[in-house]
Amino acid sequence: MRRRVVGIETEYGLMSAAPPGVLAMDADMAARKLFEPLLRRGRSSNLFLRNGGRLYLDVGSHPEYATAECDRLEDLLNQDRAGSLMLAMLAADADRSLEKEGSAERLHLFRNNVDSQGNSCGCHENYLLHRRRDFRQVADALVSFFITRQILVGNGLIRRNASGATLAFSQRAEQMWDAVSSATTRSRPIINTRDEPLADSGSYRRMHVIVGDTNVAEPTTALKVGATEFLLQAVEDGLHIEDLTMADPMRSIREISIDLTGRTEVELADGRRWTPVQIQREIRERILGTIDAAELDDTHRYVLDLWERGLNAIESGDWSPVDTELDIAIKAKLFSSYVSKAGTNLADPRVARLDLSYHDITGSSLLNRMEASGLVKRLTKRESVQAAVNTPPATTRAHLRGRIIGAAEDARVDLSADWVHVRVDDLSSSPLSLQDPLANEDPRVDELIGKIASCSPVLPA
Repeated sequence: MRRRVVGIETEYGLMSAAPPGVLAMDADMAARKLFEPLLRRGRSSNLFLRNGGRLYLDVGSHPEYATAECDRLEDLLNQDRAGSLMLAMLAADADRSLEKEGSAERLHLFRNNVDSQGNSCGCHENYLLHRRRDFRQVADALVSFFITRQILVGNGLIRRNASGATLAFSQRAEQMWDAVSSATTRSRPIINTRDEPLADSGSYRRMHVIVGDTNVAEPTTALKVGATEFLLQAVEDGLHIEDLTMADPMRSIREISIDLTGRTEVELADGRRWTPVQIQREIRERILGTIDAAELDDTHRYVLDLWERGLNAIESGDWSPVDTELDIAIKAKLFSSYVSKAGTNLADPRVARLDLSYHDITGSSLLNRMEASGLVKRLTKRESVQAAVNTPPATTRAHLRGRIIGAAEDARVDLSADWVHVRVDDLSSSPLSLQDPLANEDPRVDELIGKIASCSPVLPA
């Protein structure tokens, strides 16, 4: 696979649970409690971290973690899991603080996309592209891929109506209002076209994908990102998928989501009617014609295999071959087992609580228990995730930024940083600009770290 910088921004749902008769904190208060340890240390609620990532409080009191720039899928999975681990540790600290204060409230964080009031949390993917004049045409052509991939990488939504409840593929499908747009929250497009490369604008641009669900199972995240990497590389090499453009993308994304058979036919721009399985299978087959599988790393070979097995499972109606790997199949099995044992149905509030538990990352999470028992396949190793909490990926710009931030923290020197620029506040020099996301060596960084080491501490010990 060609080197490509990828990152994931995950917005977490947050709530405080209180005993009966006790009024729980609202989201704003819960968020302040969650970030209290960071604020106590004189820092803000918008932090660039020594692991290269970013942790911050987004609009609506949603904690958000953005992974460092990764050019290896394994690094991305470790970084993504490290974000959940860091936030879970902050929640545990908050719970201990509440207990000392005599409060029985507990904080919960969720990797999902909708709350009980219908509010949406996002999970955005970022892919580095070489700048090209026909980006809008390329983006339009990719929309059909992003709309149909939900049958494999949706995280599952219980849809309630007057007659009961049914399971749908995606929590984000009904939150999308445009195919391609420069807006983000106002119209929520599938692909955001705002030209903010966070790199040398003459060489690169960033494709910002908003449509994806927040996945819980690591194999689903690997498939979501890995399949997109395959397609982007193939398109850069000349593959065309414009003939798969949909006539009405927004109608199609909703129709596909609610049909778990994957047999809903959607109209293409040329009048043909294809199912999402057909579209995904056609895209995969075209990609296979552009790559040498022998040159792939193990993770991308796994993605190709899971992609095929997932399509076969949806098409056949037998999801058992992927029911430890794909969120939608895992949840369907989990709900089916509970409904059968409890003699109830999906509309039961207890099923809603089970659904929420699947996405809860705090405490003794259901995910950890399911992974330990083999009900959910795990791709990362615990020691690798723990290392990713403090260590940036070694092969991208994140390595440079992380080294600088780590040196400043160790020397107790104030630092200002964003994705591209780093500036030591007590030095008179201009900000250091890191324009190449694929660069992991820079003599200017070594020089700056030397200056940091020679600085007098400006933070209290």
